[in-house]
Amino acid sequence: MPLKMRRKVFITAAITGAGATQDKSRLVPRSPQEIAEAAIAAAKAGAAVVHCHVRDPETGAAVRDVELYRDLTRRIRNADVDVVLNLTAGIGGDLTFGDAETPMDLDASGTDMIGATERLAHIRACLPEVCTLDCGSMNFGDGDYVMTNTTNMLRAMGRQMTELGVKPEIEAFDTGHLWFATQLVKEGILADPALVQLCMGIPWGAPNDLLTLLSMVQNVPAGWTWSAFSLGRDQMPYVAAAALAGGNVRVGLEDNIYLERGVLATNAQLVEKAVGILDRMGVGLMGPDEVRAELGLVKRVPEDLA
Repeated sequence: MPLKMRRKVFITAAITGAGATQDKSRLVPRSPQEIAEAAIAAAKAGAAVVHCHVRDPETGAAVRDVELYRDLTRRIRNADVDVVLNLTAGIGGDLTFGDAETPMDLDASGTDMIGATERLAHIRACLPEVCTLDCGSMNFGDGDYVMTNTTNMLRAMGRQMTELGVKPEIEAFDTGHLWFATQLVKEGILADPALVQLCMGIPWGAPNDLLTLLSMVQNVPAGWTWSAFSLGRDQMPYVAAAALAGGNVRVGLEDNIYLERGVLATNAQLVEKAVGILDRMGVGLMGPDEVRAELGLVKRVPEDLA
């Protein structure tokens, strides 16, 4: 696929994530109200898409409570600003083994393995335009934790997302994930063209050097829409890199908690900084309706969440 800079992009704000950042920054939102307020502020700053997880309001730990998602969705849908809603479907594929000598002594505190239908319970309840599909398994950081998504699990989840009319955002952490994504489209499980998020620099997936990014981009089929991001101090350079390589942009506290060295950020501040970079590059911003038109999305609000 030839590389061509996009002259108009959409920004996704990844609001809170599931990582252990809640004790590193007081600005990482926890409750549905805080997450919704952060998402709304990011939308007003220029994000056309908000990608949301929920957390336990007391501890900040990642959870998959359907009622918390319903509360969050209601607040975002009733806001005075429009935005495309993207909810995670990644929770529930968490496997933490025992140590190297007793691997089958699973760590119950870090293991949360549930079926495809249960993993999508909040998606059925909230009907966002987009939800994520982590398109493979990987050693996610050091230790004994494995992000687990078997091919059969991905086929089952992909079919259910398609039946629900929710667009999967394929989360690709390495080239093999893109390879399997093309297989899901070939089998008719996912619609063509697909939507891809290139997740760069997450140990131990694809490293975030530019040659690897370009290799990942070259493995995205022609006609598909993609975004890319990296972590920490590399988040903002990737705003420019993604747009230059022909993609869209993701920023937010899920991936980086700093505005600059030693200065904690809000989601809105990270979006504003990304907007400034794009503006100086001569790149315009897409609004939520333009994103829906490009991706074939339909905004739906369940009656009980209106």
